[in-house]
Amino acid sequence: MERTESTAAWSRAARWIVAIVMPVFLVLTNVRLLLTNPFVEIEYRTPGFPADPYGFSREDRLRWSLLSLDYLLNDSGISFLADLSFADGGPIYNARELRHMEDVKRVVQAALRVWVASTSVILVLTLAQLVGGRRRAAVDGLRLGSILTLALFGALAIVVAAAFSTLFVEFHLVFFEGDTWLFSYADTLIRLFPERFWRDAFTFLILATLVEAGLGYWLTRGWMKKRG
Repeated sequence: MERTESTAAWSRAARWIVAIVMPVFLVLTNVRLLLTNPFVEIEYRTPGFPADPYGFSREDRLRWSLLSLDYLLNDSGISFLADLSFADGGPIYNARELRHMEDVKRVVQAALRVWVASTSVILVLTLAQLVGGRRRAAVDGLRLGSILTLALFGALAIVVAAAFSTLFVEFHLVFFEGDTWLFSYADTLIRLFPERFWRDAFTFLILATLVEAGLGYWLTRGWMKKRG
């Protein structure tokens, strides 16, 4: 009897852990999708994307932005970016920008580690439930996670629509020190990644997460209804 009760308690705990981790897993999955060449290439070709007032062509932007993205994902030090230069020999990024890119890399690498961990937690606990014959509990954990994700990111969608600039500032205040993330409009980082880029990135992140959570809810709810 005690073993049955402890097994049931473990199953409930596993179900709720999966539910709580699900929003983290989904949003970081979409962050990883943002950190790909296709997203950058599509974004620069989006109708109405602002031209660089200081002279970067689309090809210039693609060249330097994709190298910057590569830096965030590889194991190289900041010299990877510091050694880049324009045709006239001037550096692509100034010292302030390089410091920020180091900070961004730390945040990105940490996020990717959390993504791997969240993926592992969901897979291990869900498989453990299935192997233990608790299929309904496994599916219910995914269903609850989908509901939680829909609630959280539905609210976030409203915030982005109503006050994106405020959210953008608060995001940077949480993850970066002081004003190290503020730059001149003439700096390369702003020329490559203007506000429109980030607004579109946040929009993609939220909509993709909502669609995935909605699909997850629909599938798991349908499965549970069929099986009573």
